[in-house]
Amino acid sequence: MKPRITDNEKENPIIVGLDIGTTKICVTVGRRSGTNKIELLGVGKAESAGVNRGVVANIQKTVFSIREAVSLAEGQSNVDIKVVNVGIAGQHIKSIQHRGILTKNDDDEINRMDVERLISDMYKLVLPPGEEIIHVLPQEFTIDNEPGIKEPIGMAGRRMEANFHIISGRVTDIKNIKKCVDNSDLEVSSLVLEPLASSEAVLDEEEKMAGVVLVDIGGGTTDVAIFHEGIIRHTAVIPLGGNIVTEDIRQGCAVLRNQAEQLKVRYGSALADENKENEVICVPGIRGRDSKEISVKNLAYIIQARMEEIIEHVYYEIKSSGYEDKLIAGIVITGGGAQLKHLVQLVEYITGIDCRIGYPNEYLAKTDMLNKQTLEEMKSPMYATSIGLLIKGIQAVEDEQEMAFEERELKKPRKEQVKEIADKQSKKESWFTKIISEFIKDNQEIDDETFIGKK
Repeated sequence: MKPRITDNEKENPIIVGLDIGTTKICVTVGRRSGTNKIELLGVGKAESAGVNRGVVANIQKTVFSIREAVSLAEGQSNVDIKVVNVGIAGQHIKSIQHRGILTKNDDDEINRMDVERLISDMYKLVLPPGEEIIHVLPQEFTIDNEPGIKEPIGMAGRRMEANFHIISGRVTDIKNIKKCVDNSDLEVSSLVLEPLASSEAVLDEEEKMAGVVLVDIGGGTTDVAIFHEGIIRHTAVIPLGGNIVTEDIRQGCAVLRNQAEQLKVRYGSALADENKENEVICVPGIRGRDSKEISVKNLAYIIQARMEEIIEHVYYEIKSSGYEDKLIAGIVITGGGAQLKHLVQLVEYITGIDCRIGYPNEYLAKTDMLNKQTLEEMKSPMYATSIGLLIKGIQAVEDEQEMAFEERELKKPRKEQVKEIADKQSKKESWFTKIISEFIKDNQEIDDETFIGKK
């Protein structure tokens, strides 16, 4: 059996997540709490001016926004931020399936280092020019021709095979993100695909086992991740998001962009038939010009047309994945676009699949570091990626601690390992003996009292 690191041996380091989005840049600072949830220590937000559809379009503007968000997070958390876990998205993201094989020299049990060796071999895979591997995600393992193994660590075997879901991105876009972080005097700890981060914040293991589609509707892109039997099966990035809806409103209603955004947020609906015919909104004119009246129903028609297009793209990804009939947990929508009224009904109408909104509040612990208003705001779907990056960063550190612990255990002499196991067993037995003796003593006292009473 593999050694297991205990809670006392774990450290709770402070981790930082950096979400470089199309509409906002968000920095979250946090750590694992005593209740095994995420304790937020600080949050910094800034408007994103240099990112277009998830891809950096202006390095200087992006750097300025990152520095502003980092400064706010540092002031709130009293933490000097140097290392960050960064989210990545964009239309350039691709995914492929690949199979890897590792043959050992002995039949000893498989440990974490063997799995890591197999995963690191996948990073050497030859890709088309200009592409780079971001994630190698193991799916099922086969040990000595025994398929369908999800957790190979601790099993005896000589030949280990695995199916991998490999996610890659364009080298230039990855370099631009890293350059923005470097120019902000920060260091990239890890690059995380944004739908993977969002899934950690809004999905639970039961949903991933049953089969679920995560749809993260951001400002510039809509990210899709499909899980089944606890394993990620399909990922995609659709280059359409909330900003294109705002642009449609701007053109369709002939208003300014900031007015179009306010109309979408305050009065927007994804189903036109849910709005009244005679309901109108009055929009102020420019520089003393007459105000303009806009029908709420017409506004909803504009929004519905674009949202139907986005959902059709999502439905195409679901069908092409081959898991359309295996999604017991349905669709979970998150991201800023998930706040649009009647969106769940529209998704269910187009796809015929159950749908719910994903909020990242389940994994957030109560904290005195943030005021109540900020903490409530962070529970909004638009911060799912930011919270997810924090969770992924914490998980990565805990995995490193686990590996370091296992390496120490493997280096220990056999006699020392046997002694530790014997000591633990002895403690368990002494505890059990104590409980039994107390139980016998209590029953003996009851029998004595009964006997005396009878006498």
